Amino acid sequence: MSFRTKKHALGLAAFMLAASCSTLALAADPQTGGALRILGTADIDHFDPTSGALVTTNNFLRAVSRQLISYEASTDENSRLEPKGDLATEVPQPTNDGLTYTFTLRDGVAWNTPSGERALTAQDFERGMKRMCNPSLGSAALTYYVDLIKGMREFCDGFAKVEPTVDAMKAYIEGNDISGIETPDDKTVVINLTEKAGDFVYMLSLPTAAPAPVEVLDYMPDGPDYRSNFISSGPYTIGEYVPDSRLQLVRNPAWKAESDPLRKAYVDEVEITFGIQPDAAIQQLQAGDGDMTYDIVIPPATLHMLTTAGDEKLMTMSVGRTAFIFINTVSDNNKGALKDLRVRQALQYAIDKAATVQQRGGPTVAKPQHGIFGPGVLGYHDFDLYPSEGSKGDPEKAKALLAEAGFPDGITLKMPYRNQNAEPAIAQTIQASMKKAGIEIELTPVAPADYYSKFMTNPLNTKEGNWDIAPVGWSPDWVGGAARSVFQPQFTYNGTHQTYNYTDYNNEEANKFAQQAINATTSEEAAKLWAQVDELVMKDAPVVPFISEQVVLYHGEAVQNFQPYAIGAQGDWTNVWLDR
Repeated sequence: MSFRTKKHALGLAAFMLAASCSTLALAADPQTGGALRILGTADIDHFDPTSGALVTTNNFLRAVSRQLISYEASTDENSRLEPKGDLATEVPQPTNDGLTYTFTLRDGVAWNTPSGERALTAQDFERGMKRMCNPSLGSAALTYYVDLIKGMREFCDGFAKVEPTVDAMKAYIEGNDISGIETPDDKTVVINLTEKAGDFVYMLSLPTAAPAPVEVLDYMPDGPDYRSNFISSGPYTIGEYVPDSRLQLVRNPAWKAESDPLRKAYVDEVEITFGIQPDAAIQQLQAGDGDMTYDIVIPPATLHMLTTAGDEKLMTMSVGRTAFIFINTVSDNNKGALKDLRVRQALQYAIDKAATVQQRGGPTVAKPQHGIFGPGVLGYHDFDLYPSEGSKGDPEKAKALLAEAGFPDGITLKMPYRNQNAEPAIAQTIQASMKKAGIEIELTPVAPADYYSKFMTNPLNTKEGNWDIAPVGWSPDWVGGAARSVFQPQFTYNGTHQTYNYTDYNNEEANKFAQQAINATTSEEAAKLWAQVDELVMKDAPVVPFISEQVVLYHGEAVQNFQPYAIGAQGDWTNVWLDR
């Protein structure tokens, strides 16, 4: 669905953005050189673009990889939502009744391979798409493409039978093709779809659709050898990496500025330091000891201080981000209580969403959320199937539902949470509100870098009941008409387990309306259909939505040309320069 949705910020956010824009207009001429210092809490989840999944990782991948389609970093909401040619010379219009897309690659794009600079080709793009099917790699975005690109399902099914060794995987990739991807010459990529999909161009902006050089097939995907022999197509490449400590990016000698319309690469290096707590990070930015943040959420008290002071380096942006509690309907904990709709409905009434908004920083940056689509996503609408006054919860209603389900004395649930930013406080707020409804919550902190990559995405933890409910966050994978990127990876199941659909939840009626929305010819029609999908999912209560968020950005005094990169929800490392 190539439809635009204008994401409205709050009045204060608009003021901040206007102030930032006026500052940008007065900025000095671009300066080349220096090291951009990024401060973060948790390490990067994946170096391999194919398996990168976190929003924060998109900023790293922006610097070291390129896609057919990407976005311009901009403080203008409309500009940053518009798909632009990256590797492709332009965004093509589909032919063959909307089923065929033909891309022409730019001149001058190259890999920094161990044997020297080599041109990036159309065959590299197809190789990157093939790698998504590798069961030893895992790509959270595979679900978008596998049944949409002609022949990709068959290719993936064949890959599932391949021995998980480097040699066997390489032989399969190089010896088999995806029938719907054609490379008639080194500069042309033709992609044939099984059905119309107006949002297909947006999908190609995801790092997971990045090309791959043949050399990476000699290493286990995203393994130590892959990382130590990293091959870049972006303006930067890996200089030095110490896990959970620091990552240095240096200039990629194979990158040419004239081949890249979206990245200016003003700074010489990007230095990322991990293990920094939020308060310390903001203090370092203010003292000039750091420039930008990686995964830092500004603490509410600090945010209030910066807002009150009218700090022009503060900016907010809407990216459709939501937070909700996933409910484990797979395990047999509590005699399978969470498989009962009434128990899941009790959880909906038990939570005090208004209190979690305050913990997140108040109405400036968050508001109560009641569905799976957040503000700014086509299909979002204001509805609440489980209402309570002021979104503060209804403990008595929750108790009544528990009693009706056979739990008059309440229930005890295990809840992990990321030990990062405001999330411990939010977990305690959820715990306190659930307790009022007779639901005891046992909290388990999990290291930020492990929460998704090792704990939540391990199906054994779900099946064995190592968690009953779990707070998770989601940002649409692309910008524009992005409802598919919220619904499909989390709330559909086609027989193959998807990484972020922890319980294999599925609703055939919702799937039917989603398909109609994908093929809709107008934004109005698509919005109505996606709204129906939202309500159908919430009737099943597989999750408890509790807040939608604005992303709050802050940077140091030396940073100039701070322009947000939409799918990274952060200022673009590849376009800032330093004044110091």
